[in-house]
Amino acid sequence: MRLPRDLSGIALVKHLSKRWEYRQVHQVGSHIILQTQRPTSHRIAVPAHNPLRIGTLNAILASVASHKNVTKEEILRDV
Repeated sequence: MRLPRDLSGIALVKHLSKRWEYRQVHQVGSHIILQTQRPTSHRIAVPAHNPLRIGTLNAILASVASHKNVTKEEILRDV
């Protein structure tokens, strides 16, 4: 799977909030802190950069995919 090269941090935050039950807890500088309670508590930091670097995007997707027990492809669907 090829990761999108033009995805912004803000767009990723909106997608994770809308589709994957994350909510914005607070922001520290340019990093937006997201948290979910399903299936257990999980926090991630998403930089509000445009575009996100590929390694950063991959790490965020891997963390969310592992926690939600889905694939990275499923997370990126409908972004």
